[in-house]
Amino acid sequence: MKITKFTHSCLLVEMPAPVNRTALFDPGSFSTVDVGSLEYLDDIFITHIHGDHMDVELIKKLVAKFPAVRITTTPEAAAQLQEQGIQADVKAPEGVSFFDSPHEVIRPFFPVEPPQEIGVHYLDKLSHPGDSHSFKETKAVLALPVQAPWGSTVDAARLALELKPKYVIPIHDWHWSDQARQSVYDRFEKTFGDAGITFIKAINGEPFVLDI
Repeated sequence: MKITKFTHSCLLVEMPAPVNRTALFDPGSFSTVDVGSLEYLDDIFITHIHGDHMDVELIKKLVAKFPAVRITTTPEAAAQLQEQGIQADVKAPEGVSFFDSPHEVIRPFFPVEPPQEIGVHYLDKLSHPGDSHSFKETKAVLALPVQAPWGSTVDAARLALELKPKYVIPIHDWHWSDQARQSVYDRFEKTFGDAGITFIKAINGEPFVLDI
């Protein structure tokens, strides 16, 4: 499994033969996806409608290059995409299942109800929960939101220690400076390592391979 983080919560997951399947998770406004460099794209998964997870203009570029790409998201997000002429499905495709991963409450910063959200288990190997620390399950690879206005880094660490994935990939950390990010990554690496969990110090745009 080859994974590339494209800033914040956006992950490109490439599965080699015999699977031969490539998926992009949460291409949002903070993402640094170079559409021209992508060779294949079978799926786009969007956990919820917030702009840092769903950038409509970026998605239009992806669809223009990969017209057969399958987009899976919530009914709320699918309706918004439909208004822009983009087709999306709300049913999990083959090899994918959803799990309960509700978006955290964002009041008082935004006095609105949280959006609909899906947690995605991909090919029984990787879990992407969107903006949540309230989920109770994970596959061996967990994309863990580590910083947010709606949650804390300590809560993220406690959750991973409770769920015990084999690997943790940090997501949702656009708000940190590079220096702060590396400092916290070091702490995660030590804390999780002591618990037998491998923490991936993901560098934006640089792929890494997990043997899983």
